[in-house]
Amino acid sequence: MKTLGFIGTGGMGVGMASNLIKAGYSLVVNDLNREQAKSLESQSAVFAQSPKAVAETCDLVLSMLPHNDAVKAVALGENGLLNASSGAKEWIDFSSIDKATIVEVNTQLSDRGWTVVDASAGGVEEVAAAGELALWLSGPQELFQENQPVFEAMGKSILYVGELGNAKMVKNAMAMFAAVQHMSLLEICSWLKKGGLDERTFQTVVTNSQQDSVATRRIMETVVSGKFKPRKSWMPKDVGFGLDMAREMEVPMPFVGLAYQMFAIAQATGQDGYEATGIACNLYDLINGKKSK
Repeated sequence: MKTLGFIGTGGMGVGMASNLIKAGYSLVVNDLNREQAKSLESQSAVFAQSPKAVAETCDLVLSMLPHNDAVKAVALGENGLLNASSGAKEWIDFSSIDKATIVEVNTQLSDRGWTVVDASAGGVEEVAAAGELALWLSGPQELFQENQPVFEAMGKSILYVGELGNAKMVKNAMAMFAAVQHMSLLEICSWLKKGGLDERTFQTVVTNSQQDSVATRRIMETVVSGKFKPRKSWMPKDVGFGLDMAREMEVPMPFVGLAYQMFAIAQATGQDGYEATGIACNLYDLINGKKSK
């Protein structure tokens, strides 16, 4: 089996990397915060001091990084993949970033013989730990086919979505869709509650309607329970990437733009310290003059 490198061992990355170890892969890991990699080291992973060192000791590099600048640093920094003198020449990046960044780093890495696959992961930390992510991949199709066992160790749904950069667009698209869905559903819930219909009854209505889905069930379960997971939501960042691209493409997106502004209001009023359902619930409580949960 290949020796894999994994860069970025935060909440999502640690679960993905752990499942690769469980699948029998030897793993070399790197993170700016070594403490985040300790649990992987206890499972047999070897820590390398830089992305360059990771590449030089493995056959394939994977990464899950927090933002555009982190991806650029891993790819093009002084101790980045660009300067690896041996080892891997294939990189699969799962980071939630914009299309322009992955295209930019690919242009520079390809000049040094690297092949880049652009990837995105649908799901939160618990889904990553369970190996049940939805994975979207784009770029060279031969590399996508070659590494199916790697993807299968991390995800339950694996889909090739075309040319390099498309996987980032798909992640942005799913965030935009989810943002509109959350805000619209919570807006309706707040209206119904004001009219005398409680959330639990509406949950039953939705479950037995054509609007029923895994997503609406999860949202309504959280609304009814009132238990919101404290975490930094990735959704506004990815929605912002999508809107930036929409402006460049001159594609109007009024509903997505409004949903993004709702997240901005949540941030400005201190209601953004939860996952998306908690943010939407607290925001509509604020709008309706109720105390947040």
